[in-house]
Amino acid sequence: MASPKLHDFRRIVVKVGSSLLIDSHAGEVRADWLAALAADIAELHRGGRDVMIVSSGSIALGRSRLKLPRGPLKLEESQAAAAVGQIALARTWSEVLGAHDIGAGQILVTFQDTEERRRYLNARSTIGKLLEWRAVPVINENDTVATNEIRYGDNDRLAARVATMASADLLILLSDIDGLYTAPPGSNPDAQLIPVVESITAEIEGMAGAAGSELSRGGMRTKIEAGKIATSAGTHMLIASGKIDHPLKAIADGGPCTWFLTPANPVTARKRWIAGSLEPKGTLTIDAGAVVALRAGKSLLPAGVIRVDGQFARGDAVVVRGPDTHEIGRGLVAYDADDADKIKGRSSSDVMMILGITGRAEMIHRDDLVVGTAPA
Repeated sequence: MASPKLHDFRRIVVKVGSSLLIDSHAGEVRADWLAALAADIAELHRGGRDVMIVSSGSIALGRSRLKLPRGPLKLEESQAAAAVGQIALARTWSEVLGAHDIGAGQILVTFQDTEERRRYLNARSTIGKLLEWRAVPVINENDTVATNEIRYGDNDRLAARVATMASADLLILLSDIDGLYTAPPGSNPDAQLIPVVESITAEIEGMAGAAGSELSRGGMRTKIEAGKIATSAGTHMLIASGKIDHPLKAIADGGPCTWFLTPANPVTARKRWIAGSLEPKGTLTIDAGAVVALRAGKSLLPAGVIRVDGQFARGDAVVVRGPDTHEIGRGLVAYDADDADKIKGRSSSDVMMILGITGRAEMIHRDDLVVGTAPA
């Protein structure tokens, strides 16, 4: 199967690891390399694409700034080092992107932020607004509060979760190797690069190696795990070398890499998850006008809701029924049950007056809504 082309994609997540970003000897950012990567990102951005960055490096940078000795750090030491390094890391990204007149927004996430639906929706909304404003979100695991029990442990899987959260259609993992090989290329001269992986089989998993450099918590095994997360959610993934200057340009020019393909797309995969994998916690009954609007691809507004049943929290799945009680669809609701009941039948502009907060305009956004076909 032919490989896709980088410019075929609309929304792209780029993961940058510590071992690429930070000089292991000096403990500082590799400024020239990062400037070249920023130029590549700017080129995609100018082409109208949404770009997000998942960046490691806060602990390594903090360790350098604090002049901590080499060797393993205790959990609290890693957290404190991250607190110092995160400031330096955010400033670095802001400056390199700012040189191309691109704004950068920092987002720190933990495991719960991508697994618990209320936090998931908040993070998704923040990322969406930054992209709408044409800023580049720079995302990292919140190492200052993450613990051994809940942390991702590597940013490959975090990047995959971010890609699915943001409905990205491509995840790029920049690595110290240019893709997946049939065997470890360092020890096996007959190892062959695999340009396209159509599905992640047991054989593909068996090709994954162990962790790499001292700065990296990941390895090929975690990249394969990231591939499973991404492709199951409709996101293509590729692994390419980040050790060269202008690594994204090299991909665009057809340089060596491994593509992991998905048969789905982010929207259909997400809607399949909403429709079939989540237990509904309540019901919204809507009027005939709202039924027509939803079937035309619109969001559900509070004005179209005539009844609220059940005890649900923001982010829970709910059933949407028409005035004849037939199910119209299912979606992730943007309000708790009590607040939804207070604002039903009212215009979005009344939400502030009723609830005392500036809530979301939609009761269920169309991206969080699955509408069934009209009855015969």
